[in-house]
Amino acid sequence: MDEVEEFLTGSRQGPTGDVRTSNVLFTDIVSSTQRAAQLGHRAWTKLTDEHNSMVRETLARFRGREVKTTGDGFLAIFDSSTRSVMAAVEIVVQASAIGVEVRAGIHTGEVEIRQDDVLGLAVNVAKRICDLASPTHVLISEGVRAAIVGTGIESASRGVHLLKGVPDEWNLYDVSI
Repeated sequence: MDEVEEFLTGSRQGPTGDVRTSNVLFTDIVSSTQRAAQLGHRAWTKLTDEHNSMVRETLARFRGREVKTTGDGFLAIFDSSTRSVMAAVEIVVQASAIGVEVRAGIHTGEVEIRQDDVLGLAVNVAKRICDLASPTHVLISEGVRAAIVGTGIESASRGVHLLKGVPDEWNLYDVSI
């Protein structure tokens, strides 16, 4: 088929990766650099180890897939909007219990699955949403909000936002914790 495509169009598109619609979750420890400086290396390492363990346990419980850590947070994907939101809420609550403020952002969209990474605009959108979340808050896109209607998860409008480098305006919603 590649040869036919090249003959008809003059070029080949190349192989398409494993593209899926996923719920992309980013978490971020708020003011991590300042906290590390306050606590010192040993105490900060102990605290982040505890945080990382808690996040991994929560992801496993809600069937999320850890893609990678981002130094002071996580990138994970889910096949369910409801489970992604429930996991994010639990991560934020549990982090507070161990003395860490976390924010989270979730977006639903197409991602290309790689062996140890995910790529695509949906990943960038989720990161930008996380960056806009207030400490101890879970912020979601309108697509996630639409998918969780009827689940009992409540959300409130945070208004329309421009996301750096992303086209269009985005309606964002705070999840009730």
